[in-house]
Amino acid sequence: MPDSAPRRDTRGIVDPAGLLSRVRFRRHLPAPALRPYLEHYWLIDWELPEPYASHVVPHPSVNVVFQRYGPPATGDASAEVAGIGLGLFTHELTGTGRVCGIQFRPGGFRPFAPAWPVSAWTGRRVPLTDVFPDATDSPAAVLTPDGDHARVAALDAFLLAHGPAPDPAADHAMELVELARSDRTIRRAAQLAAASGLSVRSLQRLFADRVGVGPKWVILRYRIHEALERAEAADTTGTPDWAVLAAELGYSDQAHLVRDFTTTIGVPPTAYARGPSVP
Repeated sequence: MPDSAPRRDTRGIVDPAGLLSRVRFRRHLPAPALRPYLEHYWLIDWELPEPYASHVVPHPSVNVVFQRYGPPATGDASAEVAGIGLGLFTHELTGTGRVCGIQFRPGGFRPFAPAWPVSAWTGRRVPLTDVFPDATDSPAAVLTPDGDHARVAALDAFLLAHGPAPDPAADHAMELVELARSDRTIRRAAQLAAASGLSVRSLQRLFADRVGVGPKWVILRYRIHEALERAEAADTTGTPDWAVLAAELGYSDQAHLVRDFTTTIGVPPTAYARGPSVP
């Protein structure tokens, strides 16, 4: 069932307090017909006296991003399709700007761009017109309005003009990713395959075509999101017992969790819990 409100967590954002103290960040739901395919729209506006580098551990989601850097009268407007990011995404915000983004559910992008497997965009950021050739006027339509309601309406209009095309395989993929996200007992691709009724190889093909990354990668990414959120909450809930958390998340031992966290975020979880930072 489509959500009735956008999610409010900051999962995946490194040092969310630092980011949210510098930008106006909002989430909005799309039109009801689009909600089965989208997580939400995300809107950011900023006016900064000095540059700020934001860091995000990407979700297994494709995003369409409309962006303007600089004042409304002189800033350049553009749009791109951002495939699933495989590593930490770092972006420097300077001066004045605006971003309006569409975060698709994992598996939800393919019904709008059925000509290519979603893995074709993984690790890539391409101009919007490479995927939607008729979208030349979309950046101005989305970015020009000052009110959120008008921007959301423009995003709805853009998506409804491009689908969604019926795709039962994408529906199945979305269900399986949600299962991997919500069921902590699923720790391996073979367990997800068993729950899906597919062989591991068929599950891998489904994820490559409809999600963009493999099922093992999805499971691991959600583990890192959980560990990041626990480390972020250390000030209010106390420092996690990393060995216990590693076991809860399905790691073979604490060292494995620390290694994955450090590789993804850039610092060990104990250092991050003391004060969010990245090199």
